[in-house]
Amino acid sequence: MSFLKFFKKSIDKKSFEQLLADKEKQDSSEQPQSKETIKRSLHENLKKIREAFGNSSDIVTREIRIGRQGEIRVGIIYTDGLINSEANHNFVMESLMFELRRNEVDLKDLAGLTLLNYIKEMVLTVGSIEDVHDFNVITNAVLSGNVVLLFDGYEQGFAVEMKGGKERGVQETTTETTIRGPREGFTENLRVNTSLIRRKIKDHRLWIESKKVGKVTKTVVSIMYIKGIVREEVVQEVRSRIEQIDIDGILESGYIEELIQDDSYTPFPTIYNTERPDIVAGHLLEGRVAILVDGTPFVLTVPSIFVQFLQSPEDYYQRSDISSLIRLLRFFGFFTALLAPSLYVAITTFHQEMLPTQLLISLAAQREGVPFPAFIEAFLMEIMLEILREAGLRMPRAIGQAVSIVGTLVVGTAAVDAGIVSAAMVIVVAFTAISSFMVSSYDLAIAVRILRFVFMGLAASFGLFGIILGLVALVLHLSSLRSFGVPYLSPMAPFALADQKDVFVRLPRRLLIFRPRLFSSQQNTKREKSLFQNENQRKKK
Repeated sequence: MSFLKFFKKSIDKKSFEQLLADKEKQDSSEQPQSKETIKRSLHENLKKIREAFGNSSDIVTREIRIGRQGEIRVGIIYTDGLINSEANHNFVMESLMFELRRNEVDLKDLAGLTLLNYIKEMVLTVGSIEDVHDFNVITNAVLSGNVVLLFDGYEQGFAVEMKGGKERGVQETTTETTIRGPREGFTENLRVNTSLIRRKIKDHRLWIESKKVGKVTKTVVSIMYIKGIVREEVVQEVRSRIEQIDIDGILESGYIEELIQDDSYTPFPTIYNTERPDIVAGHLLEGRVAILVDGTPFVLTVPSIFVQFLQSPEDYYQRSDISSLIRLLRFFGFFTALLAPSLYVAITTFHQEMLPTQLLISLAAQREGVPFPAFIEAFLMEIMLEILREAGLRMPRAIGQAVSIVGTLVVGTAAVDAGIVSAAMVIVVAFTAISSFMVSSYDLAIAVRILRFVFMGLAASFGLFGIILGLVALVLHLSSLRSFGVPYLSPMAPFALADQKDVFVRLPRRLLIFRPRLFSSQQNTKREKSLFQNENQRKKK
């Protein structure tokens, strides 16, 4: 453990020193970008914009004339494919070209900002209009799906919001399926995702803060929380970590997850991600913070704890007894997927006396022709299983399942017939694979897949003593993890009796009176009336 700590510190020190050196070099080589204001000449402005975009074919620049006699020239700039073309034609171009000609107002009588204010307040029939004065704002607006209007003789323009283009509709998520519950999932559009959450939480205290992250991509990252329920220090910590990100581009929420997580040297996920709006809404009501990234359907929620990754949204849609039974079965599947191969290796190698005589004789007969020890046998089968699983994921969907199922059957049967592995090992590996699919979180399932090989090595070296030693080290590691200041094993460690109602089992909803105390604000921990209040009200009626 001391060697690992020293190695970690050395890596952190080297990476930090390299980061400072690169930062100083970059700051010395790069000059601060100055704001270049719009010129009065429309021709020069359009020319500069075309040069800035390299005369790209998708950047449309058009010059039109407005007024009764067409006395004012207007430039229209937008990105083809990022705007709603129909709305642009109906509400911008038609309003400027036709409505002004039918008006009785003579534009020659309007001078200076009076003309621009008249067009902004009386002509353009759109919702969002922002003033622009420099080319940096223009380029960002054009690339963000806005229509930019520039006027000849004026050092000011308009950025009209006209976002549109082809988008994927709201569909059922394929990674988090449930028998009972909503069928809608997030999309790649940030505004669609925020609207899905607001449909579930119709409260003015649901606040959203947005920031552009990435010097090149300028990806919009939003944090969402319920004011009065969330802890302010958690919101401030999330806000601070996102503001400290200095990177060229953000293409998916995984970038944000890796940059803001508390500990990178752990296989366990410390930030929860989901495609389901109902899960995010439930986490917000508990006092968590949601992080949404434009361009991806996966939303992050913090803080996150270990038991959260073994829970399913369906646990809260079924009755408490059914949910509790399934949740306990899920915990059993987690430990089975983690320890089943290592227990087989340890018992067959060091602790044969633990097996019944008939079973021991049967296993000995099966392993009579196997040339490898139990560890090598289990290692080969687990590696083969991981290869087949990954191949099934990367193959086309039409044949992916067929490859994984047929490949597993063929390889397992052929390996037993060839005498490379025993039939009992195939049963253990198959049971392990099925149990790993019970883990509801894919990120936690990956951690289990990694640690499975570690426990197999400990079992092959020290038997059951090695497995117990590995479990102790695992618990110590999990106890040391934090997620935005919240202990990863809470409410088990530190133990909180009031929060045990929704850990291993879920008690009836009328008993879940309080929110988790480590997430929610101390001034607002109660989420419903107590059981006794409800019963007294029923008796009075």
